Amino acid sequence: MTTAQVAKKLVKYCTEGQWKKAQEELYSDHAVSIEPAGSMLTEVASGMKAIGKKGEQWQSMIEKFYGMKVDGPLVADKHFTVTMTTDVKMKGMPRSKNSEVCVFRVEDGKIVSEQFFYPVA
Repeated sequence: MTTAQVAKKLVKYCTEGQWKKAQEELYSDHAVSIEPAGSMLTEVASGMKAIGKKGEQWQSMIEKFYGMKVDGPLVADKHFTVTMTTDVKMKGMPRSKNSEVCVFRVEDGKIVSEQFFYPVA
C-alpha cells in the first residue's frame, strides 16, 4: 500500500473505533509509538506487543468514551499526519475533549512509527 492508502485506512479504522484492526493490518511488527515526555502513558513503546500494552494502559484509564473525531490525513512522501479529538471521561476526572497531532511514518506499506503531540499538564 502507498502512504496515502495506509493513511486513509487508518483514519477509517480510528473513526470507527477499530484500533486493534488498524494495528493488526497497518502496523509493522517493529513499529515504535512515542508519547510526549511527562504523559501518563508509556513514553516509548517499541514493537507491537508493547504498543498493544500501551493501548490497554490507555483503555484502563478511561471511565467512559463518548467518541473520536479524526481530521486528515495530510500526506507527504513517507509521512502523514492527522489530528484526533477524543471526547472522554478519564477515571477521577471530568469529561473533556482532548486534541492531538499525530505523525506517522510508513515504510513498505506499513506504519513503522507514530508520534503524538498534545499538552501535558
